[in-house]
Amino acid sequence: MVIYKQADSLKELEQILELQQRNLPKTISEDESAKEGFVTVEHTLNLLKSMNDVCGHIIAVDDGQVVGYALCMHPQFANDIEVLRPMFQEIDKTIKGQVNYMAMGQICVAKSHRGQGVFRKLYQTMQEKLPEGFDTIITEVDGKNKRSLAAHTAIGFQELKRYYALDKEWVIIILQ
Repeated sequence: MVIYKQADSLKELEQILELQQRNLPKTISEDESAKEGFVTVEHTLNLLKSMNDVCGHIIAVDDGQVVGYALCMHPQFANDIEVLRPMFQEIDKTIKGQVNYMAMGQICVAKSHRGQGVFRKLYQTMQEKLPEGFDTIITEVDGKNKRSLAAHTAIGFQELKRYYALDKEWVIIILQ
């Protein structure tokens, strides 16, 4: 049985990084990337822990193993990951302080658990666990990641803005 909760141990953070490594473009084929989706950012354990200390990452755990995660990224970390800096700048220009949001920094589900509702439940749990004063989740998806865009749309995300940065098209999406 899959349990959904906030990460609360170093072991769980390490398991997030292991799952992340298995889904980076450098470790999967182009064909798999197109069919199954991929994750873009490679986090360090220190940054992952710092982010988790501010707002606990949401994880799906099955038999003691992290099989899915949604990283909570408070806007205070806007400058800590180079590839995400443009996203935070575009969000700020678009919402102009009208929304208190938590960025979902990355979501990933293990191949063994895809198609079983884990993605949806990770977001439901994230919404339930948002710190007081936060009522919105914003994230971005690489425009090439069609599977991820479709999955986000299916659970209620709406497109906020498209922009180009670092030679890629990015789609900023919002869940209120």
